[in-house]
Amino acid sequence: MPTIKSLSVGNGDMFYILHGGDNFTMIDCNLNAENSDEIIAELKDVSKTKSMRRFICTHPDEDHFKGIEKLDKKFPIANFYCVKNKAQKPDLTDSFLHYCALRDGGKAFFLERGSKRKWLNQGDEERGSSGLQILWPDTSNTDFKEALRKCDAGESFNNVSCVLRYSVSGGASFLWLGDLETDFMESIVDDIELTKTTVVFASHHGRASGKIPDSWLEKLDPQIIVIGEAPSRHLHYYTGYNVITQNKAGHITMNCVDNMVDIYVANEEYERDYLEDHGRRAYPGYIGSLEVETEYTL
Repeated sequence: MPTIKSLSVGNGDMFYILHGGDNFTMIDCNLNAENSDEIIAELKDVSKTKSMRRFICTHPDEDHFKGIEKLDKKFPIANFYCVKNKAQKPDLTDSFLHYCALRDGGKAFFLERGSKRKWLNQGDEERGSSGLQILWPDTSNTDFKEALRKCDAGESFNNVSCVLRYSVSGGASFLWLGDLETDFMESIVDDIELTKTTVVFASHHGRASGKIPDSWLEKLDPQIIVIGEAPSRHLHYYTGYNVITQNKAGHITMNCVDNMVDIYVANEEYERDYLEDHGRRAYPGYIGSLEVETEYTL
């Protein structure tokens, strides 16, 4: 029973996937003095039965790797993944310097479309695949090359974000977009393979600047869009789609059981009327379940 958790970490991103097999995946982090001890303790606890652990940083922006030095010290990062870059920043924070050390230390695995690696998405007799696919970047794409130039020059970092897709065999699928901006997503719509996806985590913490364009939504046809914790005045609420807003729900846990996704949140008052009550109790804060629709390719 794989579990996906979107942690409530303020204006930033942090997720983990407790895979059904022997894999544990962390995606981004935004740790501070108030939340780091509790979150790192949780990571240690939930992953204690997993021997293959990895950390994926979607792109080199502070709110996606903040506190990575604390995480690496208390919960060592043995497998570090990122998009290859040479990002520069005027503010050399401890977190950025540690990100650079992991990125440039010779052991990082650089992500690009179709990346293959043992246990990331290839299984063997020792261990199964984690089920993660890398849909973007296409490092030969002209728009990506320009985004990378701006990143390496320290101008902007959002559009070098990788796009990750995780799917459960016979069950739900999940998509992460980092902080891709709307115009950039529009420009690459014909260069990225998008298929129906159960849960999509909205780009740029749900900001209107990262609104997932209709050309993408038509292909993704998501059953739920999770909107992050950007200030409410900056959010796009995806009218016509089922949404979960993290700034009201708090931590969001999605437990995959067969063709259902059971959803739990930290805020006991939070409700979503499109979910069905199946009486689940795997975690506190159950708000309902979603039946996974059949996937198809467009």
